[in-house]
Amino acid sequence: MRPVWSGSLSLGLVTVPVRLYSAVEDHTVHFRQFQRGTEDRIRYRRVNERTGKEVDYDDIVKGYELDNGEYVVVEPEELDEIAPGRSKSLDIESFVELDAIDPMFFDKTYWLAPAKDEFERPYALLLEAMDSSGKAGIAKFVMRGREYLALVRSGDGVMVLNTLHFAADLRDPAEQLPDLPGKAKARGKELDMAVNLIDAMSDDWRPEDYRDTYTDRVRELIKAKKKGDTITPATEPGEPTKVVDLFEALSKSVESGKAKKKSGAKKPPAKKTAAKKAAAKDLSSLSKADLDKLARERNIKGRSKMTRAGLEKALKAS
Repeated sequence: MRPVWSGSLSLGLVTVPVRLYSAVEDHTVHFRQFQRGTEDRIRYRRVNERTGKEVDYDDIVKGYELDNGEYVVVEPEELDEIAPGRSKSLDIESFVELDAIDPMFFDKTYWLAPAKDEFERPYALLLEAMDSSGKAGIAKFVMRGREYLALVRSGDGVMVLNTLHFAADLRDPAEQLPDLPGKAKARGKELDMAVNLIDAMSDDWRPEDYRDTYTDRVRELIKAKKKGDTITPATEPGEPTKVVDLFEALSKSVESGKAKKKSGAKKPPAKKTAAKKAAAKDLSSLSKADLDKLARERNIKGRSKMTRAGLEKALKAS
């Protein structure tokens, strides 16, 4: 696997050369474009709109349009020059609790690995320190001409880097949505029934239980068309629930959810949680990250501000 970025991870005076690798693989079915009724491919070309001639990639520069319609032309190397150091530097500026970050800020996921074997020791030290603290580092770096906000955290034997959206990138729903749905008030009995529905449908998080079924259907469509067969269309979405039928719909949904649990549908066994680990190990042998997970599972209040000793004390008392 080829790295998508190379540079140095810096924490205080400790600097470790690292490489960034994509942790996500695209399984989408990709199509080519053709003119209908022919086998002629449709291709895109970089064309000068005045001359109609194709332009070599090396001869293309960027231009920013001003209010008066004129453009300021910027060369690629000029963009590199205004980001000295940052294009090859990943500097951790602070550490935060992972739970404190709203999922809206998360973008893409990468692995961060040492650039060479000789840098494994300082890399392992930082990895273990982040795992013990249970915290994640906030950093910024430049990749492909763009600055990214990033979260660096400990993963399963490797550092994980998540690119984050800047606060300015997130839209305010109050400004974007003309009528926020919060104006409608929930009724007591309906709210209780909705909460019961959530409880009836609650389960452990098992990511392996979920797959991209639409892509599976696309592949089935391709196979069927190759054989000259047809494929059954997917079912249409359900009709919107009428307000007068809301309580009845919730009641039936709760019963359906309970019935599914009683049916004993077999699912793959969940991976060991921190609670199960603790049953086999003494609390003092767990890392602070595992103690944090266990405290989160037991819903211990104020856990994010507790020291290791405080976490052990609270867990023993729970």
